[in-house]
Amino acid sequence: MARYNFLLCLTVLVGLELSGSDEPDLSLPPPSRDAEPDLHPDPDARVSLIEVEDSGARECSACVWREQSKVLRLETIKSQILSKLRLKQAPNISREVVNQLLPKAPPLQQLLDQHDFQGDASPHDEFVEADEYHATTESVITMASEPEPIVQVDGKPSCCFFKFSPKLMFTKVLKAQLWVYLRPLQQTSTVYLQILRLKPVTDQGSRHIRIRSLKIELNSRSGYWQSIDFKHVLQNWFKQPHTNWGIDINAFDESGNDLAVTSLRPGEEGLQPFLEVKVLETTKRSRRNLGLDCDEHSTESRCCRYPLTVDFEAFGWDWIIAPKRYKANYCSGQCEYMFMQKYPHTHLVQHANPRGSAGPCCTPTKMSPINMLYFNDKQQIIHGKIPGMVVDRCGCS
Repeated sequence: MARYNFLLCLTVLVGLELSGSDEPDLSLPPPSRDAEPDLHPDPDARVSLIEVEDSGARECSACVWREQSKVLRLETIKSQILSKLRLKQAPNISREVVNQLLPKAPPLQQLLDQHDFQGDASPHDEFVEADEYHATTESVITMASEPEPIVQVDGKPSCCFFKFSPKLMFTKVLKAQLWVYLRPLQQTSTVYLQILRLKPVTDQGSRHIRIRSLKIELNSRSGYWQSIDFKHVLQNWFKQPHTNWGIDINAFDESGNDLAVTSLRPGEEGLQPFLEVKVLETTKRSRRNLGLDCDEHSTESRCCRYPLTVDFEAFGWDWIIAPKRYKANYCSGQCEYMFMQKYPHTHLVQHANPRGSAGPCCTPTKMSPINMLYFNDKQQIIHGKIPGMVVDRCGCS
């Protein structure tokens, strides 16, 4: 990060040296020889014109500065990744070679599921610090309720919708089991259990999509609790809550009887379906972000964090398996003395020796790592964590 800060400040100094001044040229263009002289110049009009030019110059300068910062940030990221992975150059592995070498074995998929490869995830608007006081959630049991009428036809299906708290949806799901109680049988039978994903009813009727199907050999005369792995369905619901309209469960035996308890009969209290979810909750708490966040259309001139997505495929870096892209962000903006109340020591130094320093630079003040799965130069698959690759906060230093 020190090299990045140095280059950024150096770019500013060179730009100021070439212009000869750090102020935009607000002088008016010389009048045309053919133009009639204005015998009654309007002083207010001249002031207004100067203000417009001043505003335009500032905005143009900010755009150029941001573009330079963005380009420099991308080049810095490329060199940092190679350096931090101890690679002298990017491994010469094409996409075709990657497709040949990449195994389809379960351990690789488990690795992808287990670790948080950031990808296009939203940037963190808040920062976190260790929370050693509050309790952490480890397991949650959610009982089924009746779905919304929009997915029902004549009041059916009457089950099952699962509601989740916002807090739970931001945890990492380690395991999720759907539990369904099957009514007792008089004799051994093959039971076909289906789970359908509910969707809003349209003019064409109901559109239920089958997501799980099980064949069970059942001989229980006292009823039986059947568990179904529900982790991937739940993860999708947490990522896209608007797709959670609930599920329909049925379990037909060879005679066509539905054995799944979804609507309770007398004596079946407490036998409705439920979800058992084991989660990993980070033992951290939110802390207010003190830095400024801007978008590319912002007119903010102060030091600010801007969004920047790094696309490894655009680099031609097919040797990186995951993530294919990630949100790195970058810093850009001015660090004027009037904004330096947060850094009193630097503020006093600048006042004591205003010409002895180029002034503070807008640089990252907090950064976070990313997980990466990649091929090294020996064509081995490596999983590692690269520190300092995401700008979480910007400031003047």
